[in-house]
Amino acid sequence: MATVRTLTLADTEIARIGLGTNRLRGTPENVELIGQAVTAGIGLVDTAHTYTDGASEAVIGEALSPRPEGVVVATKGGYHPGTGNPDALRAQIEESLRRLRTSKIDLYYLHRVDPESTLEESLGTIAEYRERGQIRHVGLSEVDIEQLERGRQIVPIAAVQNRYNLAERTHEEVVDHCAEQGIAFVPFFPLRGLDARPVAEIAARHGATPQQVALAWLLGRSPAILPIPGTLSLEHVEENLGALELELSDGELDALG
Repeated sequence: MATVRTLTLADTEIARIGLGTNRLRGTPENVELIGQAVTAGIGLVDTAHTYTDGASEAVIGEALSPRPEGVVVATKGGYHPGTGNPDALRAQIEESLRRLRTSKIDLYYLHRVDPESTLEESLGTIAEYRERGQIRHVGLSEVDIEQLERGRQIVPIAAVQNRYNLAERTHEEVVDHCAEQGIAFVPFFPLRGLDARPVAEIAARHGATPQQVALAWLLGRSPAILPIPGTLSLEHVEENLGALELELSDGELDALG
């Protein structure tokens, strides 16, 4: 079956390979990299309030202001315990808006369900910003199906970002549930499990890299999946996007498990 190369996220049709920016620091080279990545075909740039002490958001804001057409910038707040309460989340959202140099965040995730606040409190705060037009779409990160469905009672959920890759498949049921419900599933740390023997064999057969095989497996796993491999190299951005052209056979997908 041919790989579906695009997905609609935040009302925008984008390539099914995004860019993670958890190591992005405030340098002119990194500002240039973000612009180059978008030019190369990246449609989803993923960051968070906590990444590199805010430098990641600031670099993206500098590189993508004004926002190019066809680009979705996603950020997150409420990572640490105690920061999912309304006051803490409001402060983080306001800071993210300033750093990203925007009046409206395309996609805003609750970074973690806060053990010290209810999901309803946290998402209710994010929903306030959505109702005011300062957040377009809402996501959840590291959640199970029960938490996702509770969240959907509070605000529409456009995306789920969970840890998922060849080696770590705790969230198989969440992947399938998202596909059934029309919710994007955005796996972070997608390039794990590269040392499995079938990966090297398949890569050699296609003249591809192990990283491309891991991404192609994710793309074949579900049409709802949009991986966000992180890199600080344009060469790796282009290599990752090349996975969109890698067609794995049913037998190869089965060999990868």
